[in-house]
Amino acid sequence: MTAQQISFVKASLPAAIAAGAAFNMNPSVILAQGAFESGWGTSELALRARNFFGLTAYGCSNAYWHGQKYPVRTSRYELDFRQYGSRENSFLDFARLIRDNYRTAWSKSDNPSAYAHEIAYSRYISELNGDDRETYRRSLIEIEKTVRAIVAMVG
Repeated sequence: MTAQQISFVKASLPAAIAAGAAFNMNPSVILAQGAFESGWGTSELALRARNFFGLTAYGCSNAYWHGQKYPVRTSRYELDFRQYGSRENSFLDFARLIRDNYRTAWSKSDNPSAYAHEIAYSRYISELNGDDRETYRRSLIEIEKTVRAIVAMVG
């Protein structure tokens, strides 16, 4: 484990615990997915928009996302992503999204391997964006193990 990984888990653990409690989800799975999607908190979206899960700015605003957008323009795409007021709101909005729209994955969050399979093979992943479902599944499982080890060490 690296200093960046430890720093991400320390900074994000309270948000993951709050999101897990609010939406009956395993916090280590939430942390693992946030770590994967944000490069352990180093992505532009995480740093500038406090968006740790790569959630796009589609849909209606809610208790956690108030409609703010962070535009990303690359040579491959132009997308607006959700911009959050806090790390905790990013984590809460993610857990809400999983509970409301990915019920099969949500129902398996206490089993990280089963959760990883369900989310990787759901519509959450877009192969059109170059995502590889099997790599995503394996990566989530390995990252979740690292997250648990860090939580045991710092907790």
